[in-house]
Amino acid sequence: MKRFLEILVSLILLIILSPLFLIISILIKLNSKGPVFFTQMRIGENNHLFKFYKFRTMRVGTPNVATDRLEDAKSYMTSVGRLVRKTSLDEIPQLINIFKGDMTFVGPRPALYNQYKLKELRTQAGVHVLVPGVTGWAQINGRDHNDDFQKTELDRYYLENKSVKLDIKILFMTVFKVLRAEGVLEGKNKHIEEVEHNDSIGN
Repeated sequence: MKRFLEILVSLILLIILSPLFLIISILIKLNSKGPVFFTQMRIGENNHLFKFYKFRTMRVGTPNVATDRLEDAKSYMTSVGRLVRKTSLDEIPQLINIFKGDMTFVGPRPALYNQYKLKELRTQAGVHVLVPGVTGWAQINGRDHNDDFQKTELDRYYLENKSVKLDIKILFMTVFKVLRAEGVLEGKNKHIEEVEHNDSIGN
């Protein structure tokens, strides 16, 4: 039943948001050379890899690592990319991942294929059995400010307490956080004194 609802809701949202899809796609193409979508291999349920979709916010040729690993992430961003990233509109294409079954609306954020430490910690905590989400408990409790250990503990909390009520709370809090652009950090230099090894939600 849950899977049926995810397919239905993601399809409805894709249809409703199709004009926004088109506008953002045109702006990206006019602003810089390269594809509209940024795709990347991410770690999914039970550590299986899947192709992850976002709107491209970086210039072609940007190193394929989490943005906090870049010395100056903003220098790689396009002007349109800064806007869609700040408003989290770059996450909309993940509705495709939900429709395909790679992701769900609420769950641990999918780690990059090369975030081996986070993968190891999540596996040890049993978090790897969860389907990754567009948003999650860690995203409304620090997001980029959390290091791998903190993210894993927050994801473990979600695993042990997941419920419809908690999912609804996370979704509402996500909207609030996005509107205030809370927890978003761009680039290694900006927060190197705060956290050395946190992962962002990707390029």
